[in-house]
Amino acid sequence: MDILRLHATCVVVKSRGVLLLGEPGAGKSDLALRLMDRGAKLIADDQVELTKKGRTIIATAPRRIYGLLEVRGVGIFKVRSQKKARVLLVVQLVKQEWIERLPYPEPYECMHTHIAQLRLSPFEPSAAIKVEKAVAALQDGSMTVGALKE
Repeated sequence: MDILRLHATCVVVKSRGVLLLGEPGAGKSDLALRLMDRGAKLIADDQVELTKKGRTIIATAPRRIYGLLEVRGVGIFKVRSQKKARVLLVVQLVKQEWIERLPYPEPYECMHTHIAQLRLSPFEPSAAIKVEKAVAALQDGSMTVGALKE
């Protein structure tokens, strides 16, 4: 079985994996912390292992960092975690000026599979809510126009 290891963070929102991607210091752990404060569970922080099962991408944590979250400027904490999740959404963490008002759908390709993707500014006060809304829209089809509607 092929394993792809990414510098990323992954959390479970509404029972689905959300993969947070961005440069070091982009806000992956910070956004994960805010999502966890709203009920999400951590899969992995800093390093995420992805495997493919059929047309599904599964995220897990490397064993040595399972259940650990780095909170920049504070330390490393043991947190409520889940061993694995099906990845439903990829969130690219970018600067505010790189975000279009109504973006065209651009799926993320991973291991020859397309995953819904959006770009967010991670330090916006509404960033965690936007992630939750995106997951809900992917699950119930409620988005009519935008990054997740093809």
